[in-house]
Amino acid sequence: MDEEHGLRPLISRRPISRRTFIAAAGAAGAGFVLYAVGPGGTRVALAQIAGGTLSPGDVPRFQTPLLIPPVMPRARTAKARGGKPIDVYEISVRQFAQQILPAGLPATTVWGYGPVAAERANDPMIHHAPSLTIEAKWNRPVRVKWVNGLVDASGNHLPHLLPVDPTLHWANPPGGTDGRDMRPVFEVTPDAYDGPVPLVTHVHGAVGVGDESDGYAEAWYLPAAADIPPGYATEGTWYDFVAAKASAAHGVEWGPGFSTFQYPNDQRESTLWYHDHTLGMTRLNVYAGPAGFFLVRGGPEGEKAVLDSRAGTAAVLPGPAPKQNDKFPSDKRYFEIPIAVQDRSFNDDGSLFYPDSREFFDEIVGDFIPVGEFSPIWNPEFFGNMLIANGATWPYQSVEQRRYRFRFLNGCQSRFLILDFSDIPGVEVWQIGNEGGFLAAPVDVTADHGGRLLLAPAERADVIVDFANVPLGEHVLRNVGPDDPFGGGVPGVDFEPADTASTGQVLQFRVVPATAPDPTTPPRFLTLPAITPLPQESVTRPLVLVERSGAGFDANGEPKEGPVEAVLGTADGGVPVEHEWEDPVTENPAVGSTEVWEFVNTTADAHPMHVHEVAFEVVDREGLVRDAEDPEDIVVPFEPDGSVSGPEPWETGFKDTVIAYPGQVTRVRATFVNPGQFVWHCHIVEHEDNEMMRPYRIGPEQPDQPE
Repeated sequence: MDEEHGLRPLISRRPISRRTFIAAAGAAGAGFVLYAVGPGGTRVALAQIAGGTLSPGDVPRFQTPLLIPPVMPRARTAKARGGKPIDVYEISVRQFAQQILPAGLPATTVWGYGPVAAERANDPMIHHAPSLTIEAKWNRPVRVKWVNGLVDASGNHLPHLLPVDPTLHWANPPGGTDGRDMRPVFEVTPDAYDGPVPLVTHVHGAVGVGDESDGYAEAWYLPAAADIPPGYATEGTWYDFVAAKASAAHGVEWGPGFSTFQYPNDQRESTLWYHDHTLGMTRLNVYAGPAGFFLVRGGPEGEKAVLDSRAGTAAVLPGPAPKQNDKFPSDKRYFEIPIAVQDRSFNDDGSLFYPDSREFFDEIVGDFIPVGEFSPIWNPEFFGNMLIANGATWPYQSVEQRRYRFRFLNGCQSRFLILDFSDIPGVEVWQIGNEGGFLAAPVDVTADHGGRLLLAPAERADVIVDFANVPLGEHVLRNVGPDDPFGGGVPGVDFEPADTASTGQVLQFRVVPATAPDPTTPPRFLTLPAITPLPQESVTRPLVLVERSGAGFDANGEPKEGPVEAVLGTADGGVPVEHEWEDPVTENPAVGSTEVWEFVNTTADAHPMHVHEVAFEVVDREGLVRDAEDPEDIVVPFEPDGSVSGPEPWETGFKDTVIAYPGQVTRVRATFVNPGQFVWHCHIVEHEDNEMMRPYRIGPEQPDQPE
């Protein structure tokens, strides 16, 4: 793959911020990966890919059929004020055992969303990780009662499956009403938190939703358990405020252990997804399993507006997809399939592995109290040593020699995926959509991009894969993204691709003969709905991405450097001004305004930047001027260097997550319509959970809103 196709940074050398703790120009994984200096000055990577006691080599490949998630059953329909119909769901998060590893290996205890009420007796009442797909119709609201069901059979709270670091700025239920949503102060280094688990759900990519329904990180709530310890806060700082707003706006009820959100679905036809968004716990809650697809269909820029250029008539895209009221297991053949790709590690007993010590990342140990800078359990990034698709390790999918539509989601913690179809002979791959709906035009991934598809954490890709000329038999979809932090570049040139025996494999396609002629339109003849550009911006905001480093010691008392946290901020004359979550709002667009946000990445890693509430246009990217005496540093005050590149072909249209490459300014344009308080953050969830998230407000401060 060459430079112009988006996997190589637009500058020739890897930039390293003055605030970054290690400089390694040109080195893949600089930044949040530590290096020691060995004999002869050679660098030795210390942050190896984490893993539990179960080795990837002991897990058979391609033994389990890919689960095609059924549609989430509706609980009922209702009418909004004014008479508009609403689809109503009741969905809980529960703990259960799931066969993620192949049959014959132990099941895994996970959490997942699933229905607790359904309008039909034979609807699939399934909790799964990832969960069932919510199918929404354009301009028809969806109302969801989200239930925190993390209790045991006796109604007592369940502890977390994974180690919770209570030294972060997090939900902090033990702090009570006065200490919740804060970074606690300890007199001795604490153990992992083992109390009741807070949750709050965010539909990622929902545009125009009120802040009462966005899943604000401080609007979490504990389960309605019988044994909540005395003095614990049972709801987050914003819970009562947004509950009152929801009641006033939609006439909905909130209560112990649940919230009720409403989504207008008046955006473009889009591939959304839902997941937990609790302050300081997103990485752990999502890793435990709760996530699922949320598809918005229809509208003037939906599938029916896609044309066949040969005749100017309606095109035919691959389908069907699962529908409401389909049997489960289904007796249908599906040709549109959502696929969530995630990375996980496991222990021999089937349990999920996630590090319980900073030692797993960079060997830093020692007491957090009294002088340590490093939160003792939090790991700056995590890379599982196995890939799962739709909740199974290395599954297989039987496909006919015809066209399929796959909606891919990168649901990994920190891992950038580069899905590689190039080893599948005769295959043709076209991308037709991303997070914000259809692209401006189909992108020929096979001919123009080497059969490779780059996906940052939280990004989605709507692709058509044509197996018509693929030989019968078994073919593997591979991943050539790195097993460590991504900074751009070409696999095998700028970084080592994923382990070909484990994380370099995603799933297997078993190609069989077509059972009937393919009625779908070849992608090269698709005319996608026109993109209506946003208005010209009235404000341009420079926003900075910064890594903070510190000094610690390993188990032998040897000094070690490592990242303390990553933060966001503003710029004062080109000088970064760092802000943390608790600092006052600094981004405050006026209602109805259009702005360009400039993500100035002073770090050595790429960051997937996500802005709640809006779908934005990618404007361009531009390099930053380097220090002439030390070209590994950017000049501070920073300034653009004039090397400008437009959005990649797969970034046309609208997005909600964008890759901000190191040493560059990435510009996006958005119109801010709905007043309220939302967030923007890096979607490397380990970063998000430790200060790389900021609140922003559209319009004036709301009366009586929490501080």
